[in-house]
Amino acid sequence: MRTTVEKLSSNQVKINFVVDAQAFEKGIVKAYNKIKGRISIPGFRKGRAPRKIIENHYGPEVFYDDAFDAVFKEVYPQAVREHDLKVVDQPSVDVQNLAAGEDLTFSATVYVSPEVQLGQYKGIPAQKQSVDITEDDVNADLERARERVARFVDITDRPVKMDDHVDIDYAGFSDGKQFKGGTASGHKLVIGSGSFIPGFEEQLVGAHVGDEVEVNVTFPESYHAEELAGKPAVFEVTVNGIQEKELPELDDEFAKDVSEFDTLEEYKDSIRATLTERAERQAEEVFENELVEEAVENATVDIPDCMIQEEIDDLLRDMEMRMSYQGLKMEDFIKYTGQTMDQIRENYKEQAEHRVRSRLVLSAIRSAESIEATEEEIEAEVASQAEQMGKTVEELKSMLGGREKEYFGDSIAMKKTIQLLKDNAVSQDDVLEGEVEDTVEETVEETKE
Repeated sequence: MRTTVEKLSSNQVKINFVVDAQAFEKGIVKAYNKIKGRISIPGFRKGRAPRKIIENHYGPEVFYDDAFDAVFKEVYPQAVREHDLKVVDQPSVDVQNLAAGEDLTFSATVYVSPEVQLGQYKGIPAQKQSVDITEDDVNADLERARERVARFVDITDRPVKMDDHVDIDYAGFSDGKQFKGGTASGHKLVIGSGSFIPGFEEQLVGAHVGDEVEVNVTFPESYHAEELAGKPAVFEVTVNGIQEKELPELDDEFAKDVSEFDTLEEYKDSIRATLTERAERQAEEVFENELVEEAVENATVDIPDCMIQEEIDDLLRDMEMRMSYQGLKMEDFIKYTGQTMDQIRENYKEQAEHRVRSRLVLSAIRSAESIEATEEEIEAEVASQAEQMGKTVEELKSMLGGREKEYFGDSIAMKKTIQLLKDNAVSQDDVLEGEVEDTVEETVEETKE
């Protein structure tokens, strides 16, 4: 077999094949043995007719399609490996000569992973935001902790006020008739939450337990039930109970109840450390994303649509998995949203293209910088994963196949690639300072002239 590769574009090649007559003959023999059992020839038991008899009866071309398939399945992967092609789609085949006793010639046009023309990826102006956790941030977290352990106290000696939690029965009437969905018993409502029709909650302020209150409201024009939108309504409401949220005091006892610390100050210090760590991690992620986005923006790459469509497939699989956790199927989602599958795929197209582009550009930077994971780094990563999974390193290694091991190496190399961008980033302050210095130098030169 002889093969040559023509580069048609930055993302497509044509592989030209010349397969010698003997190899094609072997393909014809395979085709004969494969399909002879399905062929009936008068005078022969089914599947027993000699090849020549079948060819005389149906023509020599009877085996060509299957013979070509047999040869193609063998020679195409060989050519891809030989020329180190990263194919990303199924090939389009064009046969030039297909005949017994002659060399088989054909070509396969296929999309490959596109070439990336890198732009600037070193010296990108970017700056990680400084982290400043204030006392207000700590206090806000303390308040959330208080809310989590708040208790509710039954109120019997005063009327309803804002922020109370009330238990109510109600029935709604419009034009003197009770309407569907406007009745409930034992409903829990927070006064001032805005969860009911505007004006409803405020009219319960001042009512005592056991009171029956007539609440007059007007449904919003945009109300989801068209028959009620913009119409006045009356609700007959009975107040069954009132509860008030009681927050614990901020003291050492509170700290002991909600944390592992003995004093409030220790607990606050812990909150400050946690918030700082979280903020620094977020700042680091933002910094990394800015650098990657800029490097991707500076590069040029022509992505074949098949790669984008494959990425959309991945996104849709993730979407279906998330929905399955909620007991929802894709067909249900389509029905509820009124979208078609084509519309959903189109909605994902921009995100899919960006993900593919980012992956290709980072891979090109990795290649340009010859970044690879060392055996020591891979071993350390495997050990870390084993610890997280509660397994020994040997147990995890026994579970790993070639692809999983390759994944560890690729993951480490990608982290090192992003680290290279970070190590070579230029502070925005330095950029501004440099621009000022250039301006001063230009002004001096102009003055001399």
